[in-house]
Amino acid sequence: MISKKFTVISAEGLHLRTAGILANELCKYDCNSEILYKGNMINAKSLLNIMAACIKCGDEIELQCDGVDEKEALKKAEELIESDFITN
Repeated sequence: MISKKFTVISAEGLHLRTAGILANELCKYDCNSEILYKGNMINAKSLLNIMAACIKCGDEIELQCDGVDEKEALKKAEELIESDFITN
């Protein structure tokens, strides 16, 4: 298992668009992906679970990935979060 802490920089936090992008990208990987936020574990592959967590701009989250392609999944999530979810 690997993990990394992030500060959410998206102005609206992890709302519909950003949560959807994150969940859709992480679903492409076989590893388990979870967000640790305020003591709760959130399935990072679930749009609804991410949105229900009400993660706002400036909040700190920890993304944990565990499985065969955990490094690739965490790297992709890092690219998305740190670029404010700008996709090509």
